[in-house]
Amino acid sequence: MAGFINDNFLPVAAHIKEHPVWFLRFEAVWTPTVIVMDPGGVERFRIEGYLSKPEFRAHLELALGRLPFIRKQWADAERHYDIVASSQTRAVPEALYWSAVSRYKKTGDHHVLGQVAKELKERYPASIWTEKASPWLG
Repeated sequence: MAGFINDNFLPVAAHIKEHPVWFLRFEAVWTPTVIVMDPGGVERFRIEGYLSKPEFRAHLELALGRLPFIRKQWADAERHYDIVASSQTRAVPEALYWSAVSRYKKTGDHHVLGQVAKELKERYPASIWTEKASPWLG
């Protein structure tokens, strides 16, 4: 895990008692809080609270997908989301959703949205991501 983090992020650790101003600056209301920023220092993804190693890794990968998504680098975003979608974590429905959105943005083919909405409904009926994709069911 440390290798993945160091290869993809510039980690900075802060203890609330040693750096209280950072917690105010970033509006961290609970620990742990992980904030992923773009190279310009703009927050792009936030993880609050403890996650198991597999779930934490999946959420970091979602964060890696968010950065190219914002830059409209659809193929790169989709690649990161697909890594999470192939995992065995609770982040899969979100990854399927954003992967489909990335594919749609890349190709303009709206059918991919209906396909993922159907897949989410079948595989993850209770997921909030299934609800978000429900308008795509046609």
